[in-house]
Amino acid sequence: MRLVRHLEKKNSDSQEKKKRAGSAKRKKTLELPIHEIKVIEPLQEIPTGSEFKGYQDYTVQELLIKPHNIRYRLARWKTPTGEYLKGKLPEAVGKMGHFGPILKSYLLYQYHHCHVTQPLLLTMMEDWGIDISSGQLNRILVEDKEKYHTEKQDILQVGLSVSTYINTDDTGARHQGVNSYCTHIGNEWFAWFETTPRKNRINFLELLQGEKTNYVLTNEALTYMAKQKLPKKLRHPLSLSINRVFKDKDEWSDYLTQLGFIKPHHIKTATEGALLGALIRSGLNADLGIMSDGAGQFRLLEHALCWVHAERLINRLIPLTEAQRQAVETVQDQLWDFYQELKTYKTFTEQQQQQHKARLQKRFDQIFTQTTLFETLNQVLKRLYRRKTELLKVLDRPDLPLHNNASEQDIREFVTKRKISGSTRSEAGRRCRDTFASLKKTCRKLGVSFWEYLKDRVSGNNAIPTLGTLIANKAIESQCPLAENISLCLA
Repeated sequence: MRLVRHLEKKNSDSQEKKKRAGSAKRKKTLELPIHEIKVIEPLQEIPTGSEFKGYQDYTVQELLIKPHNIRYRLARWKTPTGEYLKGKLPEAVGKMGHFGPILKSYLLYQYHHCHVTQPLLLTMMEDWGIDISSGQLNRILVEDKEKYHTEKQDILQVGLSVSTYINTDDTGARHQGVNSYCTHIGNEWFAWFETTPRKNRINFLELLQGEKTNYVLTNEALTYMAKQKLPKKLRHPLSLSINRVFKDKDEWSDYLTQLGFIKPHHIKTATEGALLGALIRSGLNADLGIMSDGAGQFRLLEHALCWVHAERLINRLIPLTEAQRQAVETVQDQLWDFYQELKTYKTFTEQQQQQHKARLQKRFDQIFTQTTLFETLNQVLKRLYRRKTELLKVLDRPDLPLHNNASEQDIREFVTKRKISGSTRSEAGRRCRDTFASLKKTCRKLGVSFWEYLKDRVSGNNAIPTLGTLIANKAIESQCPLAENISLCLA
């Protein structure tokens, strides 16, 4: 990539040398738990008078994979009175059915973490001597997963409550043979995925609300409608119902019809505003930063544009002459130099930031208002200059990232699953794909082993706190400014 080449050119003299042979290395096996010890004596006879000098350890890591079938024999007794007494299965065994928690956890791990398909999993089980049908396997993977779906929704609710910003992106995801879209919402503490038939702004606002969607005519809602140029004659009757709550889509649609909303774009704008009002009324941070690639549906609240995506517009240009090529390269160097200055700006104290803000704004103007010999490049620079507020959002909000790489890396997990398994057919399959992708990525961000998490939840031990609780704890550790919301999450 252009950025990588640029950084290599800047830092080539400061690169560290590789470790030389024999340098200090971490003893990787010192802290390993040892399950078996085998003492090996020398083959030669030990001469009389020899002194024992201890052991030289050599550690071998091994994995035991074998079936472990348990037969519970429930003793039956007939009393002299003719009554029958019978042993009772342990409660945990009764809930598990004929497949144990480790086996179920392993199947979930292979399917959702390693992306092993159901036919391959079935073959694997047959090779290992596990008697399981394709129907039983499918039920283990996608049925009775409500507690996981609930925890997934908790991730979004808590994540939005304690976060000052989110990264977001979307990708294609066919469901039942129809083109659909998977939206990712997250940051350094959590990742959340949901597949829907649409990817417009109304859909994004509905996703932010979670499972329950409502509409509220707040001052923020009316302000949004005004910014989107909804005619005043339509805004006025809405303002007469300030703070009114509409509990579902039908109630809201009937209300708009009564007010004479006919044109689709007027209905769309009013709906977006009411959804936004409901979000803020429910406790969403009105100053929430949203980092995206610039797609229209995400341009809400404190929206920031990804610098990497912005540079791609320049990188895609095809210069036809040497002069044009040099013009593109010069602008790219200027852009990435400025990017490095913004990264440094984020590390400054508040006083230092105030000293550098005006200079950086002026430098931005110099880069994106210049005229080059390449007219197509000039048009791209003008296009990016119109997004100045979003590209320089970090000057007012140093907590925001400069790029959307975190979201792209998270959603790559979903794309990998899609390439291997294709589209989903059942609603249960779609929900499980979204849910376990959310749980897996969130576990990784929180430093929780997904394997240990699955074993804990499948067995019912629940020794690992809910992921929502862990997200709130992370926010506390980072001294998040939304302390009041964190205390509510932990209550």
